[in-house]
Amino acid sequence: MLAAAHSAAVLGIDALDIIVEVHVANGLPQWTLVGLAATAVKESRDRVGAALANSGFAVPPRRITVNLQPADTPKSGTAFDLPIALALLAASGQLPVDALQGVCAIGELGLDGQLRAVRGVLAVARHVSATSDLLLIVPPDNVAEALRVPNARVATATTVLELVGALRDQSLRAAPRVHNPTIRLDEMPDLGDVVGQEMAVRALEIAAAGAHNALLVGPPGAGKTMLARRLPGILPPLDDDEILDVMAIHSVAGLLGDAQGAMAQGTHRPFRAPHHSISTAGLVGGGSWPRPGEVSLAHRGVLFLDELSLFPRSTLESLRQPLEDGVVVVARAARAIRFPSRFSLIAASNPCPCGFAGSTDRACRCSIADIERHRARLSGPLADRIDLHVHVQRVLPEALASHQPAERSSGVRDRVIIARRRQRVRYARSASALRSGDDAGLTNASAPTRLLAPVARLDADARALLVRAADKLSLSARAYHRILRVARTIADLDDVDAVTREHLGEALRFRPAVDHHDERS
Repeated sequence: MLAAAHSAAVLGIDALDIIVEVHVANGLPQWTLVGLAATAVKESRDRVGAALANSGFAVPPRRITVNLQPADTPKSGTAFDLPIALALLAASGQLPVDALQGVCAIGELGLDGQLRAVRGVLAVARHVSATSDLLLIVPPDNVAEALRVPNARVATATTVLELVGALRDQSLRAAPRVHNPTIRLDEMPDLGDVVGQEMAVRALEIAAAGAHNALLVGPPGAGKTMLARRLPGILPPLDDDEILDVMAIHSVAGLLGDAQGAMAQGTHRPFRAPHHSISTAGLVGGGSWPRPGEVSLAHRGVLFLDELSLFPRSTLESLRQPLEDGVVVVARAARAIRFPSRFSLIAASNPCPCGFAGSTDRACRCSIADIERHRARLSGPLADRIDLHVHVQRVLPEALASHQPAERSSGVRDRVIIARRRQRVRYARSASALRSGDDAGLTNASAPTRLLAPVARLDADARALLVRAADKLSLSARAYHRILRVARTIADLDDVDAVTREHLGEALRFRPAVDHHDERS
């Protein structure tokens, strides 16, 4: 007898339809699974057999063939356990075949028949709700995650026995939607804790308003890490579409493992701070079955690289494509997976190995060769992609004692939200931006270069200043346009349409004295 159940597979952060077909025929007891399945999928035979037996069902001692259609699409993970079990029960006459019509099932089975959480449920829920009217059956720990998708119809059961009973008597119903608590932005680290560092705080405001990249350089204890960790508190909250984008990536990465984990994601933007020992694959994504890396987990948020000089240069160089294109392509022999990676890079570094080069109150012990090797970790092409270079000075004891804090994050965030709103309206009106496919998320940092000149509206004095600065600093074309992007953001913070000489002057303050650029880039 033949039976089939609807399911889905996750490829990157997207999902595609899978039909699980099970045929039970006469012959010697044998279990054959076909359809380009990975090892974890093939092992479902043992999990499903034990789960059904321990749930009181009979596993027929006959020839069983399982096909995962389409057969030429790679499949991995344990999410096919549940649809295989349901199709097997229908094919062996223990469940009406009609009971599987109108449902799509994913989930791992424990040997006792319990439904266990799997990765990528949010991506599956988005796909199912957009392409069909199927009722999606997921494990209990994945319900909150799936219900994040508007219009998704989601049902669950604790065990396969409970689920089969509900399918038999047609009592399976969609789970009710519940309120998703969010993390309040005023509970995050606040800029009001910062003493001094006016230039660095201003750079963070500009970085937040235009989604720019920034490098903080200064001696140990100057507050570089403290400043970077307060950037999420001044970023605008995620909108509904952005929340789904971010959660889909975290779901595929297995970081939404239970209901509480799924619901803890609020409207705050991601902040990822990997250790300097991270591998290249861990940073940009990879693996035999590609998984998103830190740059994708930071999508729509911040990637913070503390102690930048300790990262291997080859690992840092892998950031070039994500910073430029906003996407990572992980290519394998059979497929290429695209992971979104539109993030702001915030890096912190000491000026030299001992940390006191250029300091006025402590002598540097490093040789010239040591300093050159230290700075060589950041290549010219990568430095060219960093918009804001900020020198963070040590705060004097007198300032610490007086404790005159900076402006609180809430006030800065209000200005950032207004600046981001200006950018959203500006680029959404452009037909060119609409064709880019990312018009809703475009900022001054990520907008196509062809849009910059029309929206910058430079007056004659501003244009002359930019040309002189580009010639004096030997700026590359990329650095030229990045200065223009920063100036446009500063003008947005001032809530004006034209970029003036003053806006360009402030943008130039955040370029290094000697611009790093490599003609070979």
